[in-house]
Amino acid sequence: MVSKKSSKSKEPEKKIFTDSNFPVKRIYQKSSKKYVSEDSGKYPFTRGIHPGMYRDRFWTMRQYSGFGDAKLTNERFKFMLEKGQTGLSMAFDLPTQIGYDPDSPQAEGEVGKVGVSIASLKDMMTAFDGIPLGKVSSSMTINSTASTLLAYYIAVGESQGFKSEQLRGTTQNDILKEYIARNTYIYPPQPSMRLIGDMIGYCAQKVPQWYPVSISGYHMREAGCTATQEVAFTLANAIAYIQTCLDRGLKIDDFAPRLSFFFCCTIEFFEEVAKFRVARKVYAKILKEMFHAKDPKSMQLKFHTQTSGESLTAQQPDNNIVRVAIQTMAAVMGGTQSLHTNSRDEALALPTQESAKIALRTQQIVAHESGITKTADPMGGSYYLEDLCAQIEDGVWKYLKKIQKMGGSVKAIEKGFFQSEIRQNAYRLKKEADDGERILVGVNKYVEKEVQPELLRIDDRIEIQQKKDLKKLRSSRDSKKVEKALSSMKSAADTDENLMPYIISAAKAYATTGEISNTFREVFGEYRPKEVF
Repeated sequence: MVSKKSSKSKEPEKKIFTDSNFPVKRIYQKSSKKYVSEDSGKYPFTRGIHPGMYRDRFWTMRQYSGFGDAKLTNERFKFMLEKGQTGLSMAFDLPTQIGYDPDSPQAEGEVGKVGVSIASLKDMMTAFDGIPLGKVSSSMTINSTASTLLAYYIAVGESQGFKSEQLRGTTQNDILKEYIARNTYIYPPQPSMRLIGDMIGYCAQKVPQWYPVSISGYHMREAGCTATQEVAFTLANAIAYIQTCLDRGLKIDDFAPRLSFFFCCTIEFFEEVAKFRVARKVYAKILKEMFHAKDPKSMQLKFHTQTSGESLTAQQPDNNIVRVAIQTMAAVMGGTQSLHTNSRDEALALPTQESAKIALRTQQIVAHESGITKTADPMGGSYYLEDLCAQIEDGVWKYLKKIQKMGGSVKAIEKGFFQSEIRQNAYRLKKEADDGERILVGVNKYVEKEVQPELLRIDDRIEIQQKKDLKKLRSSRDSKKVEKALSSMKSAADTDENLMPYIISAAKAYATTGEISNTFREVFGEYRPKEVF
């Protein structure tokens, strides 16, 4: 007896997409690109920039810290180092980031709130008191005033007996992404690029172990761009910085090994791992084929990762520990060189000491207990991963060609191209969450009555004390020496001279962050963005 065929038609397969809107198949049975045939530590570095990766050495565990005044930040630095942190990462308050002193009207209510207040070399000395700068690497998330903060750091190192050649660390110093996504800029693009070129040139000669710029995709991703856009826009900015240095007469292999990158790691696990692999591969090809680098170190994309702050929720903050753990695994499997893990309470406030410790312990557990560090590339050979790599890579090259046709990153920023692309995707993500298509645990599903956790509060008296300390500094320093240093710096700004030696002289004379920035404001002016719709 022959059975009758079912009259019911087959249900159409459900369409599923990644966060970046890539379609996901039910199963992957072949690979479109044979990344697995490559070796780690060799061009184009898809599988990692070192042959052994974490078999030989773990990534730097660099927790982002800084709040209130320099003394409080110094205490947090020491606490985290005591708990096993292997590098420092410094957060600055908004007045420091945009070049205003604590007693400026523009600084009111913001002193010490989202980072530490650093008004002069005196504050920087307090922040690193008892921490030998020649024996630890430090990252400073600072952009518009990066040259000033590096000058302070060099001066502190010298006061401790360390030459600038011994200092290791990074200044973010990526002004282009400020115009795109973050907005802590001061000067127009051209003088800002000049300052960055001066820092890169100076560090190549005088601070050879320093990374003078960390080209950042993080803030663009947090603002709403896709994985493909994050890589493409970041590398487009890198091309602009490299060209700036070449135009100044620097040779590619003299400075490219000390360029670094900063990426976000969201919770879309496989897409994030693929993103990091593609970034390394595309960057290596750009350096080799566009800029004709010869040194393999010039072609290596070295990057710091921070887990996604935007993905954290104020609701049920303990859930964020799980989110961060998943993002940590993705960053490590993606081959990061250093990592900051966000704390559970960062959607509500700056992290408490206990929350910061849990975030560090997350990295340590992944490093020592998960087993994923035992082989150089544990994700190599995944069909799904390689399909994602192929899609991201194709999209990155398309964006880079489009941006190049516009005249490069600066022109694309001025036209509002990056900003518009990011806004469109940010709207899509928000709409999906609002419509319930994107599940956020504790926010639009599995909602519970909230219990407010204990939060870190920044005492408003810190601002009052910072103003008093600044007044005392101005009355005790050699005013003529300060005026002479600032005058020389201003004169040099009207020439093609490298400004770093002048900034360092002003810092050592105890000129303040605001005074140095205001001097440049007089020469360069302030940036006012055009309205882009």
